[in-house]
Amino acid sequence: MKLIYKEKEYEINQGESIFDVLKEEIKKSNTDIITCNFNNEIKSLNYKPEESGKVELLDYTNTEGKRVYVRGIMYIMAMAIHELYGDIELTINYQLDNSMFCTFEKLEITEEVLSNIKNKMKEIIEDNLPITKIKMTQEEAEAFYEKEKTLRGILQIDMETKEKVSLYYCKDYYNYFYGVMPISTGYMKVFDLVKYSKGYLLRYPSKKNPKELQEFRDNKKLMSTLQEYEDIHAVLKLNTIYRLNKRFEEDGAKETILLAEALHEKKISDIADKIAKNDKVKMILIAGPSSSGKTTFAKRLGIQLKLNGIEPKTLSVDNYFVEREQNPVDENGKYDFECLEAVDLRLFNENILRLLAGEEVEIPTFDFETGHKQYLGNKMKLEKNEVLVVEGIHCLNDKLTEAIPLDQKFKVYISALTVLNIDYYNRISTTDTRLIRRIVRDYKYRHYSAKDTISRWYSVNKGEESYIYPYQEEADSMFNSSIVYELGVLKKYALPILKEINKTDPEYAEAKRLITLLNYFKDIPDEYIPESSLLREFIGGSIFEY
Repeated sequence: MKLIYKEKEYEINQGESIFDVLKEEIKKSNTDIITCNFNNEIKSLNYKPEESGKVELLDYTNTEGKRVYVRGIMYIMAMAIHELYGDIELTINYQLDNSMFCTFEKLEITEEVLSNIKNKMKEIIEDNLPITKIKMTQEEAEAFYEKEKTLRGILQIDMETKEKVSLYYCKDYYNYFYGVMPISTGYMKVFDLVKYSKGYLLRYPSKKNPKELQEFRDNKKLMSTLQEYEDIHAVLKLNTIYRLNKRFEEDGAKETILLAEALHEKKISDIADKIAKNDKVKMILIAGPSSSGKTTFAKRLGIQLKLNGIEPKTLSVDNYFVEREQNPVDENGKYDFECLEAVDLRLFNENILRLLAGEEVEIPTFDFETGHKQYLGNKMKLEKNEVLVVEGIHCLNDKLTEAIPLDQKFKVYISALTVLNIDYYNRISTTDTRLIRRIVRDYKYRHYSAKDTISRWYSVNKGEESYIYPYQEEADSMFNSSIVYELGVLKKYALPILKEINKTDPEYAEAKRLITLLNYFKDIPDEYIPESSLLREFIGGSIFEY
């Protein structure tokens, strides 16, 4: 067999690992190699190929490399806590700016406790202990869990598609983490533990600078929104897939769906009431990352505003692009349609000011084919009880509407801030939820394959990181569009599309990872999902027109 690395061939014998063969190349690397891509699948460096293939070595600056690092440092933290304090209930809740927010049950989080854990983690890292994957049959796993009386990794037993149950061992400590792990504890040298709110932060580097921790950007409004949903779902005992699946087995899906939808309706109503109480507000600006459900949210908010005597009127930023020849280009020489400078800010602000002054304005229509604005007789005027509703990537950035007084604007940030975890140690990324939503919607309404959507996802995220996330704390209200049951519904739509991606495609690794995630969920029927549900924007059957 042969390994191909950087166009060079290496002989590999049966039973040899990728690390065995490429050890010298890994040592020579200027960056810390932590995992690899073998034939479009993410593999451990200890992976022993059974066929020839192409290898790409991955470090922390790669998305998959960072995932492995974060997984590894969480494992070391859980191991340190276990060695110091036994089986206390640790929960890794959610991500905040290159950090995981964690909490304990029945152990007060003090500086001394955090110092003890941190020192134990450093000791484990310094010892560079091997992390070994052990696989058991379902029968062996059931006997193991009956003997050990632990919940670490028990969710795997309930997975009908999973023939083997996996646990990662380091010395006598074992735990389950979803995805590839580092081959030893010595890889995760940069981290910190910092007391925060009612818990603490496990901090790790950004992809841009793997060697040191960047300054923490405290997002208090985001934290508050996440914690509110976390608390609600903890009270409902719906904060892990294990609990969610058990609820559906015992009671069916109806009540859980109705509770989730009622929560959305309540939060939208609260935002509308907040807007109505401020009679100075003349403009509502909505922004959020891709597939957050902004369109349905805006329509449902509009209904709640009408109940408060306010009529919403929509103005699209997409009609205010600059003329094509004036549009900035990116580092590759391609038109950058997402930067703020792609918007005709002078005309946009001028039109809004005139509308807010009660004047009638002819609104342009941007022709994306020719790259020019056209005037087709579309006129708009605001009556006394009407407000402008604008949705767009830059809506939280005051530079978009710099001519409009702050007290006349109400800004809403919307995102699918998933609080459901696989188990207490494995969280579900908010980005994964949005990507699965988009895969389903793109296939159903835009005739894009899952391969097309995944291939574009990096550039979509890049735009969000530049133009949305830095301004999210500027919002007057945040709306969490995540729905606790949604991945159980999206599963049946997404799996067939994802399985169309071939092993020879570069997108195969991501597709396989998403398939594994979706298979943790029990199927949830559509029949109880209301026609007004935000989820209908992605699966179809909505009462709203898009």
